[in-house]
Amino acid sequence: MNEIRDLIVGIDFGKEHSQICYYDRKAGEPRSLSMKVGGSQYEAPTCLCRRVEQKDYCVGLEAEYFAREKGGIMIDDLYGICQKREKVMVAGTETEPWGLLAQFLNGMLKFLGITELVKNTKCVIVTLPKLGDIQVENFQKAFESLGFPNDKYMLQDYAESFYYYVLSQKKEIWNRSVAWYAFTPEKVIFRKLTLNGGTRPVLVKLEDPVETELPMEEEERDTEFYRFAQKTLGKDLYSSIQITGEGFSQDWAVQSVKLLCYQKRKVYYGNNLFARGACEAGKERLEDKSLKGYRFLSDSLVMADVGMEMRVMGSPTYYPLIQAGNNWYDCKASCELILDNTEELVFTISTFENPEKRRVGMMLPGIPPRPNKTTRLSLELQYVSQKECRVTVKDLGFGEMFPSSGKVWTETVEW
Repeated sequence: MNEIRDLIVGIDFGKEHSQICYYDRKAGEPRSLSMKVGGSQYEAPTCLCRRVEQKDYCVGLEAEYFAREKGGIMIDDLYGICQKREKVMVAGTETEPWGLLAQFLNGMLKFLGITELVKNTKCVIVTLPKLGDIQVENFQKAFESLGFPNDKYMLQDYAESFYYYVLSQKKEIWNRSVAWYAFTPEKVIFRKLTLNGGTRPVLVKLEDPVETELPMEEEERDTEFYRFAQKTLGKDLYSSIQITGEGFSQDWAVQSVKLLCYQKRKVYYGNNLFARGACEAGKERLEDKSLKGYRFLSDSLVMADVGMEMRVMGSPTYYPLIQAGNNWYDCKASCELILDNTEELVFTISTFENPEKRRVGMMLPGIPPRPNKTTRLSLELQYVSQKECRVTVKDLGFGEMFPSSGKVWTETVEW
């Protein structure tokens, strides 16, 4: 490794396989790490093994070995486990899903081969096919248990990793639309990355997925994919075509590859795109900031600016709470305020599509009657999905004169 401090690390946490890479600043690109000492195997099974004698865990290829040869206890559906809150029985002990996830992350990060991991890491970016609220919760608890503060890790789905990977390449790769074919053994999914250069910032969007099943017989598979590619590509102009997944092989894709490469279209195939995209996301967001003029409209991004009209230091002003364009699981805000002739909180909302500000009220029924400006409240906003925001208000009272009533108001709203 060429990097030993301020590491930017990308981890692809896949359903079947995972991999890890780090950003090599000298080379100016992410570097994949082999999962096998002295080898070039960059993918490892997404699994854990409880080593009974050592009373610890190992991951990936080592986990498979100890489960097969040494009587270790295999935990192979780690991705599925992390989609739930239910505890898992391991060696007679109930274990939290986030605890197992922490063991897996720790095992993956050991491949970096550095000491004082948290201190020498600038950020770990984990990417996975989709992100739900329970998965986010488990990852947050896992990183917390490993000693990582909130600003030293990020989560993102494959779509966002695809965006960062593509736009980190030479502009000739993405100055027009980009086609993405994601393969599994049973099917292929097509998505189209488009850029709207007529807006500021430039809006980048992955269109809704289109999929088709693929037969297993090679010649039939080639024919079916050829038809699917014809239909999905149409007559549009593409800067490049990106292919991911385990269900693709040039051995059977004879006719379809010719179609993909028609008119010298650039076609790329690899299995490390998402880990590299996660790494590129960390480099861009923490250091380069070269994509400030672009906004990716993903399913994970909050599209509303949320704030309040307040008096700050005696002057009326707009106080921003949530900024649009961030992942929902990163969107949270808190502040304290004093009510001024009102029993209602009023939020100011605007979206990129509807920039005109509108007001949304939240009543506080049962708030204790007090003289004006003697009710202090704590306000917390936390997104629980891409559209839903949980608002929590607590009565803090006003010192010894007006003790807190202990009242709490909670609403989950869609702005």
